Amino acid sequence: MMSSSFNIYRVGISFVMMCIFYKSAVDSLSELSPQKYFSTLQPGKASLAYFCQADSPRTSIFLEELNEAVKPLQDFGISVAKVNCVKEETSRYCGKEKDLMKVYLFRGNILLREFPTDTLFDVNAIIAHVLFALLFNEVKYITTLEDLQNIENSLKGKANIAFSYVRAIGTPEHRAVMEAAFVYGTTYQFVLTTEIALLESIGTEAIENAHFYFFHCKQVLDLTQQCRRTLMEQPLATLNIHRFIKTMEAPLLTEVAEDPQQVSTVHLQLGLPLVFIVSQQATHEADRRTAEWVAWRLLGKAGVLLLLRDSLEVDIPQHANVVFRRAEEGAPVEFLVLHDTELIISRVEGNTHIEEMQEDEDEDVQSPDMDIQDDEVAETVYRHRKTQLPLELTVELTEETFNATVVASDSIVLFYAGCTSTMLLTRVNCADWSDLCTKQNVTEFPVVKMYKEGKHPVSYAGMLGAEDLLKFILLNRISCPVNITSVQEAEEYLSGELYKDLIPYSSVSVLGLFSPNMTTAKEDFTKAGNYLRGCVITGIYSEEDVLILSNKYGATLPALLLARHKEGKVESIPFANSRVQDIVQIVTNALLETFPEITVENLPVYLRLQKPLLILFSDGSINPQYTKAILTLVKEKHLDSLTPCWLNLKNTPAGRGVLQTYFNALPPLPLIVVVNLHSGGQVFAFPSEQAITEQNLLLWLKKLEAGLESPITILPAQEWKPPLPAYDFLSMMDAAASQHPTRKEPECTKETNMQKNDKKQHEDKSTIRKEPVETLRIKHWNRSNWFKEGDKSFRHDNKEL
Repeated sequence: MMSSSFNIYRVGISFVMMCIFYKSAVDSLSELSPQKYFSTLQPGKASLAYFCQADSPRTSIFLEELNEAVKPLQDFGISVAKVNCVKEETSRYCGKEKDLMKVYLFRGNILLREFPTDTLFDVNAIIAHVLFALLFNEVKYITTLEDLQNIENSLKGKANIAFSYVRAIGTPEHRAVMEAAFVYGTTYQFVLTTEIALLESIGTEAIENAHFYFFHCKQVLDLTQQCRRTLMEQPLATLNIHRFIKTMEAPLLTEVAEDPQQVSTVHLQLGLPLVFIVSQQATHEADRRTAEWVAWRLLGKAGVLLLLRDSLEVDIPQHANVVFRRAEEGAPVEFLVLHDTELIISRVEGNTHIEEMQEDEDEDVQSPDMDIQDDEVAETVYRHRKTQLPLELTVELTEETFNATVVASDSIVLFYAGCTSTMLLTRVNCADWSDLCTKQNVTEFPVVKMYKEGKHPVSYAGMLGAEDLLKFILLNRISCPVNITSVQEAEEYLSGELYKDLIPYSSVSVLGLFSPNMTTAKEDFTKAGNYLRGCVITGIYSEEDVLILSNKYGATLPALLLARHKEGKVESIPFANSRVQDIVQIVTNALLETFPEITVENLPVYLRLQKPLLILFSDGSINPQYTKAILTLVKEKHLDSLTPCWLNLKNTPAGRGVLQTYFNALPPLPLIVVVNLHSGGQVFAFPSEQAITEQNLLLWLKKLEAGLESPITILPAQEWKPPLPAYDFLSMMDAAASQHPTRKEPECTKETNMQKNDKKQHEDKSTIRKEPVETLRIKHWNRSNWFKEGDKSFRHDNKEL
């Protein structure tokens, strides 16, 4: 903020420059002799003197840019002048060639700053540099996250922060920030950075452009609580910053009891719409909380008001709960029925089109059954049931062509009902060739199998997405496990160099170390490697010099070396007397993250750990401080009985429905909950008024363990089963993400050769998942004693998750 010693509104500033004489006079630049210039200097004011020699035209382009900067600088009280030197001039600013390429900024007769002229490359750079120099004590330039945190902590309860990132000093965006700081610097603390790493550290996702944030620190009284941040989503320009700050200054929420058409706020004046949340006396407090949540989400995008229906003289349709008014003059208000706050947000942001209250005019369109809508998988299948796939891109196989094709080449076969250059993509329509599909052990659709010449076919049980299927294909190119033949090759394998093209698809490489005589252990590891084929890279080393590796990595034979390529580290795990399933479980657990982002695809994997979930819900990337706090608790073994994770609502919108089930309405984020899915169904919420710190979390968890916290809701114990076994899509998702040892068949399963023996028919085995992802519930869990009884009287059995 601007110091009392320098009030720029009361001080005239001049900008002094040294130049080489440019004969074409610039009318808007004041031209003075050195004596005349110095005689005009006044205390507290400044001037611009460009001392010019008479025989060099090298600065013509620069003078043109300077001329354009004269008027804007004068608007800020900064004068610009040019001083013509003569050869006899004795001024220190005349006659020194090295000084002729510099620009000098003075206040009175005191030199404030000098700039090389090449840094003032255009009018934007000139204005930005001059204002930056004048406001140097008011605009804090920082380079690290620690700097930002220190400023934020020092201003909590005192003032708000205007934080900006620009790509470089002197850009148009930098000029816009400095012009805003000139106007608002006495009200807000401006903070500036050009460090892209700092921008990434505060959770910004799109980092290629300049950013402007408003930190709401003045209302924060708890020093451990983070200031709420609002991002300006418009391009970083002076007018946009002005509009944005004006909306930050406006009341967050206003209660009105008049005709929405007659209401006027600063938002309308700035060209932003108004959103009225319709309320009534009986639900006023709940409506106000909802309106405040919406107001925070729409801050800087729209004005939010709470409209009291009971006090209105104007009639509002009975079922309307939202009124929308555009900023255009004369635009009619719209009465809407929106039962989800996200629909309100989308309405403003223009992401969706919400119909006004009216009857469905399209009689040909039938809505899917409500039971189908409750299941996201079934609803997606229903919605895309008529989508035509580009089947012409694959080779269609029949009973006559199947064996000859898959025996002659490596093939991926899609069995259905209704890219790699060396892999032939084919398909079989089981509706036409049912006998063939039965012989190939195809009992549900769609099914994908890989056929490699001379080997048993391998079933793919993963998600039918391009990324997952490509991973399966690429990882199947190498044998599992790979036979490593030298210490040097083993080191290349562990470093990721040996199969560096596959590292993006397998972030962990597993190397089994054995002495040559450990026959049984090697056989078990080989079976485990086959089990994990297509899911992770595995290798085996059992040469005479294996002790070189075991000694280097502190491993007792037999051992597993787990190379985590993202972290760049190798860890050893002994597994003496471990059988195939134990080895698979060890590797499977190694693939799990310590603090993962939960998605629809990976949720079943973490549910299998059979622990309550500690979930941090966030509307975007999470604050690094939160991650640090949780990882510290993990390291100190405080979360061993929980599965800590986080869920980004932007990446996984289904999380909004989960939160609404827990809280009835979408609560402010970020938010931490503990969900005991496996026994009791209790849901506990970390107090929203507390900062997310190690100490606060640990104290809260101890209260949970002692039974001193009450659940906010208890999930009903119900099962959602697929209508038919072939529609059990969730079990397919389970198989895609996990290699649980209790399964009788792995995800990438070798099958008996059906081409050689059609009489043998086997069913592909996979775990049957009875509950959908949305229920977040697995039964028969009895390991934790945390949530013994809960508050049995506090039940919402009518809720579904």
